[in-house]
Amino acid sequence: MTKPRVLIIEDERALQEVLTYNLEREGFEVSVASDGQDGVRRARSFEPDVILLDLMLPVIDGLEVCRQLRADAKTQGIRILMLTARSEEVDEIVGFNMGADDYVTKPFKVKPLIHRIKALLRRTMTDQQSREFISIHGIEVDRVNHHAKANGQILDLTPTEFRMLWALARAAGRPFGRNELMDHCRGEDANALERTIDVHIRSLRQKLGELGDVIETVRGVGYRFRGETDAATAIDIPSETR
Repeated sequence: MTKPRVLIIEDERALQEVLTYNLEREGFEVSVASDGQDGVRRARSFEPDVILLDLMLPVIDGLEVCRQLRADAKTQGIRILMLTARSEEVDEIVGFNMGADDYVTKPFKVKPLIHRIKALLRRTMTDQQSREFISIHGIEVDRVNHHAKANGQILDLTPTEFRMLWALARAAGRPFGRNELMDHCRGEDANALERTIDVHIRSLRQKLGELGDVIETVRGVGYRFRGETDAATAIDIPSETR
């Protein structure tokens, strides 16, 4: 049976050792990174099931690590549990919806932390299929079969438009900057440069027809998909009582 994998991105050596020892005792396979840049690299190569991500890291901080992981198709589905030292940092994570699945505030006890990791793993197993399909505001996006519909009609989207629609719809209500949308398009279309993002959005809105206004312009930032509170149903990662 394959061991569940945990990546610890934490620069405190003593905490690395304590977490590694206890997680390995619980049957996890563990990898460790001591700075944010190395953490992103290890996440792509180690392919963990859960990442323990410290907020305050050298080279690049935890919020930037989280942003990069969520922008990469290879890592965007990994569960992320933030480790933070201050409550106001927790508020920042939650308020700006950077993509963390859970958080604990330092100092913390190891056993409850491991319970939370196991809870994230259970969510991963039960949501594996549902996270590949979104239905919201009359728009359906199926990432497995790579097709999208608007009011039941198949949309003829380019690879760039499809990835852009998926990124926006799965995080409805969250603003995306042009650089961030570029990250989602990279690897699919070499012409997805920052200056062409607006062109792709315009084309996507036209193809959505009467539903095109669900993609809203956020002045000074970029774009967002209209929030789920407006009669939306999203089949995605469910919230869990913390």
